Amino acid sequence: MSANSRLTVASHILTWMALVARESSDPVTSDRIAASVRTNPVVIRRTLGLLAKAGLVESYRGINAGWRLAKDPREISLLNVFDALEEGPQFALHATRPSQVCPVGRSIGGTLSSVYGSIQDGVRKTLAEKTIEKILAETLASERRKANLL
Repeated sequence: MSANSRLTVASHILTWMALVARESSDPVTSDRIAASVRTNPVVIRRTLGLLAKAGLVESYRGINAGWRLAKDPREISLLNVFDALEEGPQFALHATRPSQVCPVGRSIGGTLSSVYGSIQDGVRKTLAEKTIEKILAETLASERRKANLL
């Protein structure tokens, strides 16, 4: 089973847009964003659509068409991004009801629901603490450290 990278792609998009916005207020195209993420612009546009629906980015049409952040990067948390992607729960119980004759089948749902709820609470708390601005600052600091090692 492969991991879902939608949060990573969306975070990359917003962090890159925050970096570009430091130099220019012009909208950026999905093609330019896709070059950084190294994925198809259709994937970028689909993700931007979800981010726009959540009010995190806005699109511009016409001669200077493209996308811009709709909020300051200090105001966009990774939790905002996660929620915009409409991912739903990270963990799910059985797709079909387990055997009610089995003592494990009868009770494992409640036990795992408690565990999963605790994990989900921790994930949401951690995501809420990180903003796109913090991600950009940490990313650029990491880049500077790498450059100093060369």
